[in-house]
Amino acid sequence: MLKSKLALSLQVALGVGISSFVMPQALAAGDEEAKDIEVIAITGSRIRQPGAVSASPITSIGEKELRFQQEPEVEQILRTLPSTIPGDGSNVNNGSGGAATVNLRGLGSQRSLILVNGRRMIPYNYNGSVDTSVIPSALVERIDVVTGGASAVYGSDAIAGAVNFVLKDNFEGIALDTSHQQTDESDGDKSNISLTIGSNLADDRGNVVLSLDWMKRDQVLLGDRPLGLLGIETASGANYEQFLNGQPPVPAPSECEAPNSVESGGSTTAMPTRFGIVGAGTAGQFRNDGTLAADTCSVFNFNPYNFYQTPSERYSGTALARYNLTDDHEVYSSLTYSSISVDTQVAPSGTFGASFELPLFNPLIGDQAQQFMIDTGNDALADGLLSDSNWNDVNGNGVVDSEDYLTVQLRRRTLELGPRTERYDTSLFQFVTGVKGYVFDDWEYDVSFQYGESNRTTVRGGYTNLTNIQNALETEDGVTCLNGDPTCVPINLFGGFGTITDEMAGYATAIALQQQKYSQRIATATINGPIEFIEVPGAGAPLSMSFGYEYRKEKGLFEPDECLKLAPASCQGGAGGNQLPIEGGFSVDELFMEGYLPVLDGMAFADTLDVEFGFRWADYDTVGSNETWKLGFNWRPVSSVLVRVMQQQATRAPNVGEIASPVVTGLDNATSDPCSVANAGNISAELRQLCISTGMTDAQVGNVQDVISGQVQVISGSDPLNPPDAEEASTFTAGIVWTPEFDTLQNFTISLDYYDIDIDDIIGEFSAQEILDACYKLGDAQECAKIQRVGGDLTVAGAGIEQFTTNLKNLTAEGVELGFNFFVPLEDMGELQFSGTINKYLTQESQSSDTARIIDCKGYYSASCDPLAEMRWVQRTTWAMDDFTLSLQWRHIDGIDAEPVVADDYFPEFRSIDSYDYFDLYANYHLTDNITASLGIDNLFEKDPPVVGNEAGDTSSNSGNTFPSNYDVLGRKFKLGLRFQF
Repeated sequence: MLKSKLALSLQVALGVGISSFVMPQALAAGDEEAKDIEVIAITGSRIRQPGAVSASPITSIGEKELRFQQEPEVEQILRTLPSTIPGDGSNVNNGSGGAATVNLRGLGSQRSLILVNGRRMIPYNYNGSVDTSVIPSALVERIDVVTGGASAVYGSDAIAGAVNFVLKDNFEGIALDTSHQQTDESDGDKSNISLTIGSNLADDRGNVVLSLDWMKRDQVLLGDRPLGLLGIETASGANYEQFLNGQPPVPAPSECEAPNSVESGGSTTAMPTRFGIVGAGTAGQFRNDGTLAADTCSVFNFNPYNFYQTPSERYSGTALARYNLTDDHEVYSSLTYSSISVDTQVAPSGTFGASFELPLFNPLIGDQAQQFMIDTGNDALADGLLSDSNWNDVNGNGVVDSEDYLTVQLRRRTLELGPRTERYDTSLFQFVTGVKGYVFDDWEYDVSFQYGESNRTTVRGGYTNLTNIQNALETEDGVTCLNGDPTCVPINLFGGFGTITDEMAGYATAIALQQQKYSQRIATATINGPIEFIEVPGAGAPLSMSFGYEYRKEKGLFEPDECLKLAPASCQGGAGGNQLPIEGGFSVDELFMEGYLPVLDGMAFADTLDVEFGFRWADYDTVGSNETWKLGFNWRPVSSVLVRVMQQQATRAPNVGEIASPVVTGLDNATSDPCSVANAGNISAELRQLCISTGMTDAQVGNVQDVISGQVQVISGSDPLNPPDAEEASTFTAGIVWTPEFDTLQNFTISLDYYDIDIDDIIGEFSAQEILDACYKLGDAQECAKIQRVGGDLTVAGAGIEQFTTNLKNLTAEGVELGFNFFVPLEDMGELQFSGTINKYLTQESQSSDTARIIDCKGYYSASCDPLAEMRWVQRTTWAMDDFTLSLQWRHIDGIDAEPVVADDYFPEFRSIDSYDYFDLYANYHLTDNITASLGIDNLFEKDPPVVGNEAGDTSSNSGNTFPSNYDVLGRKFKLGLRFQF
């Protein structure tokens, strides 16, 4: 009976789906029987004992559910959990790191610890993020998700919780899994082949497993779907009507026509070139014939070039081995290697916010355009908008003429250079070896060492070389450059498509390389067992304790090539800023202990009562020492009801990127500049003075260009004067699990858990808009000092808002989660199985400082809030009969609204998203004892994604006029699989 109860406790959702992971209590047993019982340690604890019960809520995805999903990428499976919101992954393009991350409770992937068999996985970058693409999916037995903090057990980074991938370590035989999936549009193919071979050794004294895996994912462009063909403006709704009518974007007038040049819904880095004097605002736009007019005639439709699904290819291998030296001592090891390539692509580059010193005598400028520039310059001079910062009066005559230089923006899309691409090639390996066994009869020890290393090369192509363009603009004859470089080719930006020849493009193109390396060393020693002389009378078992020591050293290295180091914007136009080398790391010594004390057993209203506690002391060479702890209990008033409560203090020390990043320039999301031309009619005397205090002249106030494409220049990096300290979190969970016995409902389990995660001193950055609002709305002089303008502008390279990484005030997530599973026997017709998980957020708030506004993201979306539905659920119904299984999964996402503070700035149709329901169908059939065929259809009813335009959220989450990681943008998807097992 005890074995069957333990087996039941280790089943995940009874093999039918996703549910709360409930560990039923083991029945009382004699010593002889207990020797035959497998002693286990559940995720979230290092204590090994029979019938362990978690005081923290655990959600698990079992092997059967993994097969139902037919998905070789575990991140795709985890994002369906109501407890997560999408992180980086295959549907993130602009802003992707070429990885697949997990974001528990919407608290950030950096606060979600990723484990394999209870051990840390090597991060892929200096920000400490783990790429779950490297997880050997064919070897995964189950995935446990512990929420509510796990730092006392696993150390830093587990504030939101931990995701533990439990691998099969006793596999015997041969298994070959093949799968292929394709959308209803006959694209987006994903193919996977996995071969797993395992064998027992020396009369079952050991086991060795080898798993090899290949996966390839094809691209889907925004232009491959009607919604992605054109840019829709979130604020005005421009192009929305065209989309609804199935019409293409309205092309630009003939004098401005070019590939993807449209009337509206695109970027102002356009084709033909837009012209403006830095500090004097946008003045006009060229026409294809080289003339320059004051009115603008086109924007650039950047949408079609981007990816809805990024292409990727993965090769990986994992080997596991264990061998019993004696009956009491076992050696074990594992080795994981993966090679992953991911491509991202955005629209062709351009000169964007770069400023150039333009000689007005450049002969490639037409006569009319030259005179327009001269007249515009003299008008700006008369208005007090020219000075020696944006005008070089070469001949000193006090007027702008053809001998002078103007500091200008030439916002031109360089289509002739092709799209901008980034290719991420990452190789990663991790090695673990150790020995474990028993001493003093029933105390178990485990001593291990692990080393991991990630190496990544990124190649960036298709970008404009800003340094070379500046050189190429300085010409007197249109054939040679004034710098005397014989390789320099003068460039013609003064017109439309085709003015840049192949020779010009060759000189104006920049290809750049980045290299990253991350290494991690961990040595761990633990011992756990019962303390026989400490036992509460009548409790039935003594105190169980675990003690341990861990040493961890992590080091990150980032090296950009010389092109990327150039300040303020690197040599690559459209890359968002410059980059500098990063080299740093940290080491930490940790001592930890846990205890599990049975208190009551077999009493009225206390069938059992167990107390769980833990403490960890960590000493970092960067932020000093900190402590974490946990205290909780499990109480069964009757055998069918479990009440669990856990209070924890969790921490997260800053990662390498947060403590060692140099100060560089870049881009961040913002909605408006109160001092720009877009707000000219609302500038009060008080606001005018605040604008002037941030580096503007009186004449520039209300005349500089507004935020472009939802982004402004920022200055970021680790705060050189105030480096971040560790985060601290108070986490509380409480729940109840009911496991009654019914005649018609078998293995019935239902759980309800409450969680409250409150994080102080969160490591992060003030958003650009927060700083703008604090200065211009609240009049905070300290925040105003962070704003650095160039010619009064915030979109020009060299300008920026100081956005250093430091400790912010608070981040909170609170909610309840309901899980259930049961099955109904149908006699000769098999059985019906039901399972599900429902999550409801009660609070999801953050505040950067006492004076900053509280950002409430529950049920909202904006540039400050990735879409966060107040309620989500996933429910599965399965019919199993003999060799046939049919299963339907229902995914529900509650309706959400635009964040109230920005809703009025959105087109009315884009201020809310209705609730969404997706249905996925799965079927499999055992053709023989060794061969199983499966079929899956995701998004069975082909539900289209919501339309919100391209500025409704931040760049990484809002793309293709929707939120492609949150909603299905690819349409109906078919999946086929074959499994051979011998």
